[in-house]
Amino acid sequence: MASALFQPLELRSVTLPNRIVIAPMCMYSAVDGSASDWHTIHFGSMTQSGAGLFIIEATGVEARGRISPGCVGLYSDANEAALKRSVDIARKYSAMPIGVQLGHAGRKASTYPPQVGGAPLKPEDGAWETVAPSAVPFGEGWHTPVAMDRALMDAVIAAAVASTERAARIGLDVVELHGAHGYLVSEFLSPIANKRNDAYGGDIANRIKFPMELFQAMRAAWPDDKPLGVRLNGTDWDDEGLHVEDAMVFAKALAAEGCDFLDVSGGGNSLVRPPLSPGYQAGYAAQIKAASGLPTMAVGMIRDPRLAERLVASGEVDMIAMARGILYEPRWPWRAAFELGAGTAYAPQYGRADPTKWIQAFPEAEAKAAE
Repeated sequence: MASALFQPLELRSVTLPNRIVIAPMCMYSAVDGSASDWHTIHFGSMTQSGAGLFIIEATGVEARGRISPGCVGLYSDANEAALKRSVDIARKYSAMPIGVQLGHAGRKASTYPPQVGGAPLKPEDGAWETVAPSAVPFGEGWHTPVAMDRALMDAVIAAAVASTERAARIGLDVVELHGAHGYLVSEFLSPIANKRNDAYGGDIANRIKFPMELFQAMRAAWPDDKPLGVRLNGTDWDDEGLHVEDAMVFAKALAAEGCDFLDVSGGGNSLVRPPLSPGYQAGYAAQIKAASGLPTMAVGMIRDPRLAERLVASGEVDMIAMARGILYEPRWPWRAAFELGAGTAYAPQYGRADPTKWIQAFPEAEAKAAE
């Protein structure tokens, strides 16, 4: 039987050659929001992995929407040119679809990179004003954000539209709106961060209003033939936060407005840590897929090819996303394909690494082939 993990998936005009997605991962290596040579190296590595889709890291739609000073942005001509350079070089040697995650860090912006602690920036190091649905800091010692009025909401929407248009000019295949992990969209969705008493706060029907306005504006700015998806929390992992039932309401609303896929993660609106185990968020992804009818991906410690295969083959999810796992093992899709009896893409320069061409180095596979 053919591997489900290595079946193609069509999202509008874009065909993923398999169901393995490289999740957005911050590199903290940009300069004034512009991708650097490190990004060129990173993009090249990821697009030679054999995965089905590479999504570029959380990319700020405005300067104050970056998580840290080292985060990529797509709010200036310089940002656009730098990102295009890295994308074009990767594309010269790989046909893998490339997307970008556009987002705004909200109250969790203006921090040091995690390599130096990840704490809120000090004024002497360039701290900037943060914005959020309510003037509630993320935690003790964090910046108190400015509560967004209509003008600030409109400014973020306009910035997101401009970034979406820049992504289209670069020629990217996919855009993902970051609506998870306690950043701005996630803050509006979560009662932990959203304490508003107007039309944008209170019950989930109100809390999804700004996220939906943002999504609708981006969908209108993005080419009709290209997919636009959303990363969202299936849970905040906190009793006071967003629950899967809330996420399903949001997912259904997105489906009605032309969303093409959902990327289900969790947490980030409080300091509560989830119980970790392989595939620990897949159950939420399955529930949200069933509620919305949208192609859905699961993420979170899915490093065993057999687990990935089972999740997709069962229909629980349509894709699996990898982050740290693929940094640790950048050719994981090659190994998964071999172990599952499937094929995947090798650059001609790397073709001799295909295990079927030196089967003697894989005794178990050689014995199986001889049966």
